[in-house]
Amino acid sequence: MTSTKSAARAPVVSVGRRFAVCAASAAVLIAAAVIGQLVFSLSFEPDEPLFFFTNFFSFFTILSNVLAVIVLTASAVVISLGKRPPLWFWAVFTAMSTYMVTTGIVYNALLRGVSLDQESTLGWSNEVLHLIGPLFVAALWWFAPARAGLSWRHLRLAAVFPLAWGVYTVLRGVVVGWYPYPFMNPAQPGGYGAVLGYMAAIAAVIIGVDALLVGLSRRTRERA
Repeated sequence: MTSTKSAARAPVVSVGRRFAVCAASAAVLIAAAVIGQLVFSLSFEPDEPLFFFTNFFSFFTILSNVLAVIVLTASAVVISLGKRPPLWFWAVFTAMSTYMVTTGIVYNALLRGVSLDQESTLGWSNEVLHLIGPLFVAALWWFAPARAGLSWRHLRLAAVFPLAWGVYTVLRGVVVGWYPYPFMNPAQPGGYGAVLGYMAAIAAVIIGVDALLVGLSRRTRERA
């Protein structure tokens, strides 16, 4: 009986280890891209370091990628130790995946070719943060071992961070006169109406992506 259980467990352990290695590799790659862009931007010697750093970490792209590094690293450690992540962990993993996929969609649809305000964009880093990273995360979510099915209430959880970021961005922009993305700036044609329109469209993408992931998680249920 023991040998049979061991034989059945072996493939699961193998899948877990492969996932852990891939998650750790993705975390390292994304972290390198974030740091690379930060160092590259810093090379232009900004006159106001505090303003610069606050701006840099006000980009939804940067925040979602930093979150990805944290969650991917945690998942690699937990799964490599043979532990079964709790449901709340997969809820966070799915929310992070939603933000990364949304980052890829919005950037490639609206912002490809637009440089960061921090002087310039580092080419390879830009591709990792907006294309390779989101694709890598989506693949890891799909192949994650023992991924749990989620409740539709997860849509509310996934909406919290983007909503808070949107409010923060608009209010801070009014105070300091700086916006991370052109479509967030009310000085554009259409003013605040255009800003609200873009934000509504992005919210729709986020809800749509999260709904897709939740639906898929419920269909596939748990992987043994």
